[in-house]
Amino acid sequence: MPLNPWIRSAPGVCMLMIAGCAGYRPPSAPIPPRLTLPETATTPCRLEQLVEQPGLADLEVAYMTRGADLVACDAARRLAVETLRAERALQDRWRLRGEPDDGPGRRPNRQKMPGARQNLPP
Repeated sequence: MPLNPWIRSAPGVCMLMIAGCAGYRPPSAPIPPRLTLPETATTPCRLEQLVEQPGLADLEVAYMTRGADLVACDAARRLAVETLRAERALQDRWRLRGEPDDGPGRRPNRQKMPGARQNLPP
């Protein structure tokens, strides 16, 4: 039974088609922008502790130091919450805008938020 000459060339054609697509990266979903938390917002709060047998002066110093530490801790917490809210608002605007697809293997343009560092993938 004679073989069709096209049947012999089929494996070679398939290899060429596969090799032609091998250079393209698969399209990936665009990554929403992210903000980096300031270091002061991520460090744990340190509170002053009393000595073994505190006197009146030790109590007053510890009271004032703890108050200052609590104010600093609350400011760091507020900074973390504001950064999180700003990041979520930025991501919501980004999603509503409908980031265009620039083709396979390309990242869309990123928008920088004033006063904040952005953490973008390489």
